[in-house]
Amino acid sequence: MPQFKVKVKWGKETYPDIEVNTDEPPLLFKAQLFALTGVQPERQKVMIKGVTLKDSDWTNFKLKDGVTILLMGSKEEDVPKEPVEKTVFVEDMNESELATALELPAGLTNLGNTCYMNATVQCLKAVPELREALQTFQGGVAAGGSVVPAQSITAALRDLYSNMDKGNAVPPIVLLQVMHMAFPRFAEKNEHGTFSQQDANECWTELVRMLQQKLPAKQNGGTTKEQFKSFIDQYFGGTFDVELKCVEAEDEPVSKSKEQFLQLSCFISQDVRYMHSGLKNKLQEQITKKSSTLDRDAVYTKTSKISRLPAYLTVQFVRFYYKEKESINAKILKDVKFPLEFDAFDLCTPQLQEKLAPMRAKFKEYEDAQVDQSSKEKNKNKGDNKHPKEDRKFSPYWFEDDLGSNNSGYYTLQAVLTHRGRSSSSGHYVGWVRQSDDKWIMCDDDNVSPVTTEDILKLSGGGDWHCAYVLLYGPRLLEITPPQEESMVTE
Repeated sequence: MPQFKVKVKWGKETYPDIEVNTDEPPLLFKAQLFALTGVQPERQKVMIKGVTLKDSDWTNFKLKDGVTILLMGSKEEDVPKEPVEKTVFVEDMNESELATALELPAGLTNLGNTCYMNATVQCLKAVPELREALQTFQGGVAAGGSVVPAQSITAALRDLYSNMDKGNAVPPIVLLQVMHMAFPRFAEKNEHGTFSQQDANECWTELVRMLQQKLPAKQNGGTTKEQFKSFIDQYFGGTFDVELKCVEAEDEPVSKSKEQFLQLSCFISQDVRYMHSGLKNKLQEQITKKSSTLDRDAVYTKTSKISRLPAYLTVQFVRFYYKEKESINAKILKDVKFPLEFDAFDLCTPQLQEKLAPMRAKFKEYEDAQVDQSSKEKNKNKGDNKHPKEDRKFSPYWFEDDLGSNNSGYYTLQAVLTHRGRSSSSGHYVGWVRQSDDKWIMCDDDNVSPVTTEDILKLSGGGDWHCAYVLLYGPRLLEITPPQEESMVTE
């Protein structure tokens, strides 16, 4: 592959021995320059002898070892801001301006079959605690050959979310570059010379694993158990109590152990029509392992029960299986319904169920009160009994001694990552994210648009439309209504 070592001059600064790979898009080289200088790629003008580098290809840019490249551009904080913006009417706005006006989040530019990463990034952004943890991360994106995968990926995601908060479509070139360096399989190219499509759940798993290494656990005023070193383990990690019973040797003692998980798997068989049954089937399965009693391989029944529920529960629909004849990961298109509100109670150990009971009782009291209030207010305008969003307060969703847990077993769907197509290495991935209450957003690369709750429920599969592949559930929140306000409902 064509590689060169060049010198980059930016103002008074000079950077020697910068590696350039012309097999990669110029945008990735601009990402390197961004890591070195802090100049955003869209602000960069990269030149050799008066010729400006294009974003799309290297055809007009003649490189050789040792050549000096001139970089022009200022860091964002150095650019003066316009004092006054003129009024722009809705009918005159482009898609990006319209998205900002409607308070839609920023989209992500597809850099060539990178929708799998874009959809993952959008879904994980739905976790406010994760965004907060990233904002406090102090590390930077290392440049050149000194990239430390976990640090660089964590810093790149932090910076990407920060740029997305400004409201415009963002090319995620720095994150893509460090992901390619950390996981070369994501940088594979097809016969057309463009990046190959990748499996979004693999990207999700690797991205979370990198964050797991760098984001420390949050503290809760000294009451949290000292059991987590990582924010990811704390907010996304659950625990199984596992029992293994030998089917072929009744006298062999049942072995007990604990297993950690960051995802639950919903296996799709012929009789699975609902997510809940797919999850439950996976928690009791037959496996083969060596029996100490029989001194040979034997069949065991493996039974798993959840003994710790995380605040954010990730569920993967196991939709892909390897077809040896075609050498592809073929897709199961079966319609499997998933709920907007999920109750994990019967997947838990009896001990955890007992701990969940008090909070579940409070939810029941709240729901009964809401029904009673609704009947009293039936002659009043709809919505009069709602508090303004900014005034709403909620009970803690975690156990007092376990920050990042779920103390009720109730979950609300926060994001859906879908796939459209027939194999994981082709087709298209999209993120669907809950913006607030019943408002949802479809994040299809840089195309961001509002959708309805009914649109989300249509993602259950059964045809060539988008099928749910990874679901992200967050804690269902119990609203606290001050007693004095209950008697002050708007008349």
